[in-house]
Amino acid sequence: MHHPNLFDSFFLGGFECSTHRRGDGRRLDLLAATGHDRWVAEDYAALRRHGIRTARDGLRWHLIERVPGEYDWSSFLPQLRAANASGTQVIWDLCHYGWPDDLDIWRPRFVERFARFAAAAARLVREESDVQAYYSPINEMSFWAWAGGDHGIFNPLGRGRGAELKQQLVRASIAAIEAIREVDPQARFVQVDPAIHISARSDRPGPQREAENARQAQFEAWDMLCGKAWPGLGGKPEYLDIVGINYYSDNQWYLGGPTIEREHPDYRPFQGILAEIHTRYGRPLLIAETGAEGDLRGDWLRYVSEQVGIALQRGVAIEGICLYPVLDYPGWDDERHCPTGLFGFADANGVRDVHAGLADELKLQQTRFAAFEPRRHVAPA
Repeated sequence: MHHPNLFDSFFLGGFECSTHRRGDGRRLDLLAATGHDRWVAEDYAALRRHGIRTARDGLRWHLIERVPGEYDWSSFLPQLRAANASGTQVIWDLCHYGWPDDLDIWRPRFVERFARFAAAAARLVREESDVQAYYSPINEMSFWAWAGGDHGIFNPLGRGRGAELKQQLVRASIAAIEAIREVDPQARFVQVDPAIHISARSDRPGPQREAENARQAQFEAWDMLCGKAWPGLGGKPEYLDIVGINYYSDNQWYLGGPTIEREHPDYRPFQGILAEIHTRYGRPLLIAETGAEGDLRGDWLRYVSEQVGIALQRGVAIEGICLYPVLDYPGWDDERHCPTGLFGFADANGVRDVHAGLADELKLQQTRFAAFEPRRHVAPA
């Protein structure tokens, strides 16, 4: 059995911090759209009232470095200081799909600027706090390469350039890790990407090899980071520190077809996916994002928690489960109300309604996982 020991609470809360530009050119800012930038102290306090002492949160690079090489930390300092004041441990996302407008993401200068920005952010964190620092350099490199490099869904609106974008994002992540370690050698890094399963249909002949090749693509960014693939990018095992896994109800599908429903025999149990990733890399895992909409929130958390519990019993090194997004948010494309959070939108005083079903299930699962408390921090392996 594995006993988690990295984070201050096994259950985390994740704040949606996407800052990408849509296909119509509009830049999103989910920290502002959810009101978290305004009510960060109240949001951290709300997490702690529900037994959550660790969070994912993000910096908005495009606001911080409007002028090359000049950093305005006014958008980040309230978050950092609220975390310190409340005793909330935070994994800081440094680039969540967005970057300054003057940069061309396809050019080497993107990598160089991102590394300098990452070092400056780490320096500020060190000046403000002496706790163990955690960073997620670039969020979901594989998904970003698919959405932004192959299908033109959001920036940089590429088509047929997914492999190129993925390699560029890996270069930038490696450069950021090196830059941060110059400032803070003890910093830890969570490399976040979706875990998926793709299958050919079991009830009819299908392209099994093609489906398996598509499934294996989920590992490419992690393989590049640790040097298993494209070694010319500079990957090394030490760049893959903590593997962050994003997993939702639609993360399994038939090749070229619909989602595989959880009740179907073709659905792969989540604990098997976790075991495969742990065996492949031998690194600690974090369920960095998981959640569902509406009244399915509690049921989904129950399923994920049960699967994680089985995996832990079998020795898979899982360090936590992050409810993501922990706040309701406006949809990326249509701004519809997405009811996914433990908390809803804030009122004029920063008070957010609590989703009772998810809160009840969270409390139940916290009781079930209480045997793993307390935890301690450990140095990088």
